[in-house]
Amino acid sequence: APRVAHAWLCPPRNLLDMDTFSKSDPVVVLLVQGSGSSEWKEFGRTEVIDNTLNPDFVRKFVLDYYFEEKQNLRFDPLGTHGAVLGVQDFLGQAFVALGEVIGSQRGRLERALTGVPGKRCGTILLLAEELSNCRDIVTMQLCANKLDKKDFFGKSDPFLVFYRSNEDGTFTICHKTEVVKNTLNPVWQPFTIPVRALCNGDYDRTVKIDVYDWDRDGSHDFIGEFATSYRELSRAQSQFTVYEVGWGARAGGRGAPHARADPPLLPQVLNPRKKCKKKKYVNSGTVTLLSFSVESEFTFVDYIRGGTQLNFTVAIDFTASNGMPSQPTSLHYASPYQLSAYALALKAVGEIIQDYDSDKLFPAYGFGAKLPPDGKISHQFPLNNNADNPSCAGIEGVLESYLQSLRTVQLYGPTNFAPVINQVAGAAAQVTDGSQYHVLLIITDGVISDMLQTKEAIVTASALPMSIIIVGVGPAEFEAMEELDGDEVRVSFRGRYAERDIVQFVPFRDYVDDSGNQVLSMARLAKDVLAEIPEQLLSYMKTHDIKPRRADP
Repeated sequence: APRVAHAWLCPPRNLLDMDTFSKSDPVVVLLVQGSGSSEWKEFGRTEVIDNTLNPDFVRKFVLDYYFEEKQNLRFDPLGTHGAVLGVQDFLGQAFVALGEVIGSQRGRLERALTGVPGKRCGTILLLAEELSNCRDIVTMQLCANKLDKKDFFGKSDPFLVFYRSNEDGTFTICHKTEVVKNTLNPVWQPFTIPVRALCNGDYDRTVKIDVYDWDRDGSHDFIGEFATSYRELSRAQSQFTVYEVGWGARAGGRGAPHARADPPLLPQVLNPRKKCKKKKYVNSGTVTLLSFSVESEFTFVDYIRGGTQLNFTVAIDFTASNGMPSQPTSLHYASPYQLSAYALALKAVGEIIQDYDSDKLFPAYGFGAKLPPDGKISHQFPLNNNADNPSCAGIEGVLESYLQSLRTVQLYGPTNFAPVINQVAGAAAQVTDGSQYHVLLIITDGVISDMLQTKEAIVTASALPMSIIIVGVGPAEFEAMEELDGDEVRVSFRGRYAERDIVQFVPFRDYVDDSGNQVLSMARLAKDVLAEIPEQLLSYMKTHDIKPRRADP
């Protein structure tokens, strides 16, 4: 499912003037490229604005955004000739990834237009704006008083069922409270529900609440019901709201004027059978809304727009089990025609994450090799051979340093993860205010040698702003890596469990395209290994009560 949708505004500046007697009449065409494909398809185009080189377009492009995919876009401004149908002048073009715009400061990116030899084509300004989709979450607590007694040998065991109304007048269940045993005056625990689940974002839509007496055999006894709306419920933020429980609140559609502040109780259609039996019958009890609070559910894009940077670190396996790099059978072997599995995994992940890192400087390490000149074994040596500054310029810089290291170090062993995890965890511990989030990519071919130390490192790192991606290359079995993934059972060390699930493991062989299409293989890999990063970042922010910083207007 898409993470968010975005609206785009495209005001080019200083466009080429291709008209003889006036300025150009520009329109901008947006083309998109499918994942793993080189083909461009038109997505849409703006309106035409007459006689200007600096147009401000009204038309927006609404796109689904996926963090884990490289979403390439192309913007082609064209000059039209109003009286001459079908005649258009090419005014340049701009290429950009959607992640670049979202990762740029305030979601605003200016890009030079190119493509007309010997001409300055001007610039295009791209603005990304997240479309709101009712992201509020409500926490409320209710109690009841003097509910009808339904059990012969005891009191009732009441619980509540919430329904939201649909456009066709039907109701859909959206929440059940817990059962409170043997009482006519229950106090239910506070619960949380998204506003969109309660009323689909329509504050005046009817919310119906049924009151039941729980029975062990599932034939729960109906006590009564009442109706309200999100707008009515929200008034409990400043005052208690009391509802009479009756048998006739079968309201549908919109609006539910069935509640007001205590002390007066509102009229309700009451249980007719009760009213016949008991002349003094008033109702089947009351339900009181004790508390009601609303808070926003922040998204990954809220934090990125607020300035959170993703810091990408790479660790590559240089153990001897990979085979001699000069031999075609080696997992490190790169022919003139295709990249090695290590290089493919690095590019697949790195080329997406780099859009969210402003300086594009990536620390890169190797592990499991003997280093010159004395043959000392290292499990966190800098690929650029600079211990003071292990950062490489861009993903291409990481690849160059990786290939250079293959020519200078001796592949050896063992396969230890803990040193490099602790290295990145140390950096993550320096800034924990939400402005920095670290992503460590470990690419390996074999069975891990320091499992206990690695588990300890992961448990410690789980409390820090970081995630770990492990990509297994080659034909080895990776059962131990599945244990580190923590999807089924949370990673633990000596009885201490990881605070969050921060590890994602995948074997690269599961994503290799049968036809040999490396671009498609990289797209498939990235989509799977990066899909959990937004949720992992959000889980850290929520656990530590960190709200996104407000972007400058």
